[in-house]
Amino acid sequence: MSQLQDRIAQFRKMSEDDSENELGHYRLGTLLQEAGQYDDAIASFRRTLELSPQFSKVYLLLGQCLSKVDKGFEAIQTLKKGFAIADERGDNIPRDEMSKLLVELGEPAPVSVKQAQAGSVEGVGGFRCQRPGCFSGAKAMQLAKPPFGGELGSQIYEKVCAECWDYWFRNLSIKVINEMRLDLSDERGAETYDQVMRETLGLT
Repeated sequence: MSQLQDRIAQFRKMSEDDSENELGHYRLGTLLQEAGQYDDAIASFRRTLELSPQFSKVYLLLGQCLSKVDKGFEAIQTLKKGFAIADERGDNIPRDEMSKLLVELGEPAPVSVKQAQAGSVEGVGGFRCQRPGCFSGAKAMQLAKPPFGGELGSQIYEKVCAECWDYWFRNLSIKVINEMRLDLSDERGAETYDQVMRETLGLT
């Protein structure tokens, strides 16, 4: 079994063991998309959006997969909805990528409401969180300090908001350890844990 297929099997098990696990469905979808298994990826992304409808990047990935299986109308509707959500949340990178893909599909580039509002007020937090599906959007607040030492701790401090770190640390990390049966005292288990954490927090 290739490394990609091994990763697919890991996250398929995670999503099957806990159908409410947003992380499991999202990562499974991205890996299936990488493997060219677009129909299965579509199912995973749709489930992710059922659990987290504000996860703007998933609309982009779902639109990409729908276009790959010749479901152009569905792709366009998905991308338009995702563009509006990303624009509202201030998720500029997926918003701009969805705009580009819509143009490639023959649609006019959608207008950003936020960009059109001259002199718009800056968000309360003013910190740009890099985690895909950040809960806080423009209201994101930075951690008071790095959560732990070293380069990874510094990256989290610089790129991940306090709410998303808390969500990972108190919720998702426990699920990852339990559902993937990771032994953090083992080097391979610790590496897998760090890899999933980086992917989840958008640090890859």
